[in-house]
Amino acid sequence: MSSKLTLILAFSLILAAAVVGLALYGRLPDPMPSHWNAAGEVDGYMSRFWGVFLLPLVTAGLTLLLFAVPFIDPLKANIAKFRRIYNAFIVGFVVYMLYVYGLTLAASLGYRFNMTLMLLPVMGLLFIGIGYLIKNAKRNFFIGIRTPWTLSSDAVWEKTHALGAKIFVASGLVILVSAFLGEIGIWLMLAVLLVALLVPVVYSYILFAQEERKAKP
Repeated sequence: MSSKLTLILAFSLILAAAVVGLALYGRLPDPMPSHWNAAGEVDGYMSRFWGVFLLPLVTAGLTLLLFAVPFIDPLKANIAKFRRIYNAFIVGFVVYMLYVYGLTLAASLGYRFNMTLMLLPVMGLLFIGIGYLIKNAKRNFFIGIRTPWTLSSDAVWEKTHALGAKIFVASGLVILVSAFLGEIGIWLMLAVLLVALLVPVVYSYILFAQEERKAKP
């Protein structure tokens, strides 16, 4: 996916979501639900104005930030090698954020559902997308598993991301399944998140230490 098409598609989706929110403005309560606890129950509210416009604005800002990364990274030539995959990820991220926005509007209109359980399937898909992204990511300062050890060595970067990609895809599949397990699924998701975040970091250090030992005379 080209960068131009990605930019057009991403902001078209954001604009469409904002238009929907504006069209529903008069039917929405003031204040609106804005936060849910782990059980999927509303435990926070914000004014109707910010409830309608905050998430589209945040999504637009984050999208611009993601677009800026390839231009400011000192290793931008490496990002160019997987730029099309990165662009596809940006669109997927926008869809994820707007899905959350849609759920927020639906909850504000009186539809009853467990927010956490509704989020689990798309979180699973997001993790699978992250796995595919980092599988193809080349060494850079913004995208991927950035530890002191991966950033110092192409070999450590490649091996860490090969493992990390498998872990993220597997985690995504587990999160998808957890959506059907009720409250247990929430704890399963948290455990999976912990594994997905910690294991690649530890593995990158082990690989770097091995390289250091081999380099010693």
